[in-house]
Amino acid sequence: MNPGLVIRGEDGKVMSVREAVNAMLLNEFLKEHRKVEEQGAVIARQQQPIKALTAGLQKVGEKIESTETTPQLVADRH
Repeated sequence: MNPGLVIRGEDGKVMSVREAVNAMLLNEFLKEHRKVEEQGAVIARQQQPIKALTAGLQKVGEKIESTETTPQLVADRH
């Protein structure tokens, strides 16, 4: 704790914080809020490509399933 940011009573006990603390806390909150908003925008932009990739993988999986054949035994003609 920075002693210069608190207001002490006559007995030396902390009574309050200076106005600068509120401004500092607000500033830090606003910085973090901006980060969260930016991260939300990045996530939103990533959703469409993820959906497209998922759909593409699903189609590939369906194609593989439809072309799979059951194993067949080949008779030895000797």
